[in-house]
Amino acid sequence: MAKDIAEEDLDENVFDFDAHRVRAVEAYRQKRGIYEDFAKTIQGLLHAGVTAAGLKVQAIDERAKTEESFGEKAVRPGDGEGLNPKYESPLSEIHDLAGCRVITFFLDDVQTVRRIITAEFEVLEMANRSSHLRPGGRPGYESYHFIVRLTEARLALAEYARFRGMVAEIQVRTVLQHAWAEIEHDIQYKSVDALPAEIGQRFQALAGLIEIGDREFQAISDAHEQVRKQAAISLAAGRLDEIELTAESLKAYLDQEFGPDGRMRDWIYEWTASYLRKMGFANLKQLNDCIGSLDDDKLSRVVWGSRQGQLSRFELVLLAGIGPDRMKAYHPYSNVDPTNDWFGRKVDLESKLLTRAGFTIGSYAPDRARNDS
Repeated sequence: MAKDIAEEDLDENVFDFDAHRVRAVEAYRQKRGIYEDFAKTIQGLLHAGVTAAGLKVQAIDERAKTEESFGEKAVRPGDGEGLNPKYESPLSEIHDLAGCRVITFFLDDVQTVRRIITAEFEVLEMANRSSHLRPGGRPGYESYHFIVRLTEARLALAEYARFRGMVAEIQVRTVLQHAWAEIEHDIQYKSVDALPAEIGQRFQALAGLIEIGDREFQAISDAHEQVRKQAAISLAAGRLDEIELTAESLKAYLDQEFGPDGRMRDWIYEWTASYLRKMGFANLKQLNDCIGSLDDDKLSRVVWGSRQGQLSRFELVLLAGIGPDRMKAYHPYSNVDPTNDWFGRKVDLESKLLTRAGFTIGSYAPDRARNDS
């Protein structure tokens, strides 16, 4: 009998984790809507900050924690023997009920986003989680985690006042770090049994490759930026032979010679540079030798009766410089439809109009020009 009474006393002292979960989830269910709104608000502020900084990122995601995920976290056992929950008051103690994740392309962009977060929010905590995710000092993916709340200046505004007292988590990582985290989470943390040693070793080797990959992507980005800056210096100095023909250098050249055209998108310069390289143009000097002496405005008015857009004028002076045969041989629109060669007829008509107006149609060949030099 004494034993039965002791067991009853012990049962009474055991914490009821199931009831704790039910109470916590019910309390969170009542407020989850405002956490969804809070997450979207944080996302909007991050997007505005990233845009103002002129930064391109892969994604800015937001979410409010699901009830299921919240319930699982609410009943995590505390330290020691785990007889009590880690969070006695889950709704106030769990800080990632609203969350955002910024995924950047380059390592340097992670630092830029960190500065944006510091400027836009009141930062309560900041940690690089890589050191926490790997016991024993083993390498893992890097991920900066911030616990933030809105600044007092924002909370004083009517549209933000309802978020007073709320905090959110913001994660910042590169695309490669994110891919590592997602794959590892799926394989390792959802596995019932521990990973075999051989697979664990391969994971750690891959972590090193991820780090090398991030560094190399950053180095490539830095080298590209240096090339772009040097091209701008060479263009301003008229040293066109030093500037390789790329989409960026073509745009810079046309902006300088023909005037900028804000309607044009980056892809169309990439498309134009691609067929120019197929024609044999390797640098801006060759392009300038071909069209530099031609008056784009006059040619446009002869053919179209008005001044056309930048790239329309460019293709017209290009035609006048290289001649209709080479234009039809290399332009992507030529012979797209064998039954209706509208582009070939267009080129022939434009050539005739220019000839009748007294302009001489050239036959510049960049490959011959390169050989002659």
